[in-house]
Amino acid sequence: MSELTRRRLIAGGLPLLGAGALLHAGAAGGHSAGMHNHAGHDGGHANFARGVAVDHAGNGFDPHEIVRDFDWGTTTQVGGRVVRTWELTALDKEIELMPGVKFTAWTYNGRIPGPTLRAREGERLQIRFNNGSQHPHTIHFHGIHPAEMDGVPGLGAGQIEPGGSTVYEFDALPAGLHLYHCHVRPLAEHIAKGLYGAFIIDPAEPREEADELVMVMNGFDTNFDRANEVYAANTIGFAYMDRPITVRLGDLVRIYLVNVLEYDLINSFHLHGNLFEYFPTGTSKTPSELTDTVMLCQGQRGILEWRFAHPGKYMFHAHQSEFTELGWQGFFEVA
Repeated sequence: MSELTRRRLIAGGLPLLGAGALLHAGAAGGHSAGMHNHAGHDGGHANFARGVAVDHAGNGFDPHEIVRDFDWGTTTQVGGRVVRTWELTALDKEIELMPGVKFTAWTYNGRIPGPTLRAREGERLQIRFNNGSQHPHTIHFHGIHPAEMDGVPGLGAGQIEPGGSTVYEFDALPAGLHLYHCHVRPLAEHIAKGLYGAFIIDPAEPREEADELVMVMNGFDTNFDRANEVYAANTIGFAYMDRPITVRLGDLVRIYLVNVLEYDLINSFHLHGNLFEYFPTGTSKTPSELTDTVMLCQGQRGILEWRFAHPGKYMFHAHQSEFTELGWQGFFEVA
């Protein structure tokens, strides 16, 4: 059998997720699954076959919970200052990316993306990192911190070997939307296998109250050809299609959007039926533009804000059609 790649399948007009599930299910011990393109009676969008779904409980995380899950850690007062702490553990774990298709992942706290860490500007942050993996790892935080806390090999604690641990400690600066990820070489592999998460620092003067969501745009190379076969926001392709994200009519919606996609230079977010104000990196409260599509390189991130003026179902997805067909799309349900 010739090498199976996403581009060969798309060029041949085959439903990749169905073919991928058939290809990998035997090794995974799972069942096969199909992807349907429901053109003509379901709005012309792709999805898994009716009645087939990923086992979120088996994975130990659910993208429908991750989308509104913000981890504030625990706090103590030291000298009148808030010290906020978390514990993150690198774990090797098999997860189900699409029905019947398993992926040997590297995770923070057993989930992909890792916990969405959230703090307030000016707090002192302490992150204890334990390496429970069989491979060396680190945590590199985007933001401002001393060199020895940068989470790269050769500086500070350097790379943490299996069974080792360290504490990263720095001030919560600057306010905005950041990310964290492993910084051990080969860097692409350590990120692509799942070692990343969002990191939010709220400004001293809080933003307006909103229905807040986090979306970490990612992808997975399931056949080790350095090209992704699955694309998603929060790991599971098509997660928000049959189970849309519910929002209230007229409420301010705020998305913390992070792109950690490996093996593709650009990712994107497109909103149907509306436009949003975009705040690059979230470091300013002044939006850069009013738009319905934003393009991001790896590591870029930003805050999106809008209100729905009409009820109904509104699609969101990558504006690269190939990414959309391979899982990166969903719906908002507005009522």
